[in-house]
Amino acid sequence: MEIISCNLPGIPKLRSGKVREIFDLGDSLLFVTTDRISAFDVIMPDPIPGKGAVLTGLSAFWFQRLDFVENHVLATRFEDFPEALRPFREQLEGRSMIVKKATPLTVECVVRGFLAGSGYKEYVASRTICGQPVPTGLLQSDALPHTMFTPSTKADSGHDENITWEQCCGILGTDLAEQVRDISIRLYEAGRDYARGRGIIVADTKFEFGLLDGRLILIDEVLTPDSSRFWPADRYLPGTNPPSFDKQYLRDYLEMLDWDKTPPAPNLPPEVVQQTARKYREAFERLTG
Repeated sequence: MEIISCNLPGIPKLRSGKVREIFDLGDSLLFVTTDRISAFDVIMPDPIPGKGAVLTGLSAFWFQRLDFVENHVLATRFEDFPEALRPFREQLEGRSMIVKKATPLTVECVVRGFLAGSGYKEYVASRTICGQPVPTGLLQSDALPHTMFTPSTKADSGHDENITWEQCCGILGTDLAEQVRDISIRLYEAGRDYARGRGIIVADTKFEFGLLDGRLILIDEVLTPDSSRFWPADRYLPGTNPPSFDKQYLRDYLEMLDWDKTPPAPNLPPEVVQQTARKYREAFERLTG
């Protein structure tokens, strides 16, 4: 069953993001991951079948594996959900989780291990990534000399904006900024090393954190095809733009169209929908076994 939007009569909805819908359960939240997909910060009119289940299952896998950082997960199995949610099994099972209520930080924690995406474009222009100097002579998709923390602002709609380390410290305070930087790099490197053993290169990713009773906890999603750039290790070649298991395939298709990247988005051909769904499933299967 494809889920494009989710409404649960009697359960108050707090908000709808680009992909997730969040409901208030009183002392906790219900996260429901739909099959919507966005590109260039625009939601596509066509859902990707099974995408919400892949994102939920993969996040649950990583939250459990990367347990050296406290996270927001309370329950991922429908059998463990409260009685009030039982009538909504068809909408919720396999694509939802119950999480702690935390206050989200207003910074997205982007971590890069390879030269790709907007980082590569900036590097070509100025030999920097998010204002941080990078050695000359690197090729597209090259491994960076060291893991880089390149924060950005968070936007529910429109584009996230890269910010400098100084701006990050100004928003969060230096102590908290250093804490999220160090934890983000540790999470990325642990995930990168595990994924490499499964034949996937994690080129970059983003994490989100929140505060709960003064403690920093990991929230939202972790190392999914929506939040990360995944490359097949056996097809990786510096100097090229490797094929990917994430929505870069969809972006590459849209780049070929005469579309100005503003709403409304064009309809997607069935083959693009099916191939995107296959890429998400393959990433899930490789990583979780």
